[in-house]
Amino acid sequence: MAKKKETKEVVIETPVVEAPPVVEQPKVKKTVVEKPLPKKDKWEIKDRTYILKNGQTPLSKSIKAAGIYYFDEELGYERELKYTSNQRTVFVEEMKGDQRLDHIIFRKGVLVVPKNKVTLQKLLSLYHPHRDKIFYELKPEVNAANEIDWLEMEIEALNAAQSLDIDMAEAVMRVEIGSKVSNMSSKELRRDLLLYAKRNPELFLELVNDDNVTLRNFGIKATEMGILKLSSDQRTFSWGSNDRKLMNVPFDEHPYSALAAWFKTDEGMEIYSNIEKRLN
Repeated sequence: MAKKKETKEVVIETPVVEAPPVVEQPKVKKTVVEKPLPKKDKWEIKDRTYILKNGQTPLSKSIKAAGIYYFDEELGYERELKYTSNQRTVFVEEMKGDQRLDHIIFRKGVLVVPKNKVTLQKLLSLYHPHRDKIFYELKPEVNAANEIDWLEMEIEALNAAQSLDIDMAEAVMRVEIGSKVSNMSSKELRRDLLLYAKRNPELFLELVNDDNVTLRNFGIKATEMGILKLSSDQRTFSWGSNDRKLMNVPFDEHPYSALAAWFKTDEGMEIYSNIEKRLN
């Protein structure tokens, strides 16, 4: 019986090749650029009131609703305007179809336009050529801000009036009431100064901060006391004691304003010092 041949299994080992390490790629963040949203119309939807200027209150007054123009700076040309009852724009070039002209009428000086009539409001508030000439929009918030500014200025003027010395008070009031100030008592002067500051705070503060006001008052006092003399034609200042001429007043200038300016010159400063000694 024949022997079976033994067969040996030959195992060929295949070398294991390690896979190369996986290198992670850095993640790049995608920058998403958001498109800016279109600007919304800043027009505030509300009822608006328009008033005729200069206190006019006729029973009725119409203003032009057609044949008027607005210069558009962005477009660079004039655009015809028309107010109609059936169009959603006041620009004639943008209108489509039939155009039914409407009227714009003030009653007793007032025109109240409800918030649903935006087209008419925009015509009156933005485009009408008579805006702020014949009529204006009533803006309570702006009026309130102006009143606050005025009140703050009034307080500042009153505080300044209280702290002024008597000479400066006299100088300021001399601008307002002239030579009468020389006959006023100190209490009368203080009273009128406070009233003046309250009545006209802006001008009062200007006078307080104006160097020439003090110098002008100084010159007037010197003249009233006979230290200086002003010629009858108001063209020449001279010494009161010997008539020696000090200065000529330039043509078309107020004599005491000219004298105040002259006191600031080298020659004038010497004279000022001399007069100051005599006044004191």
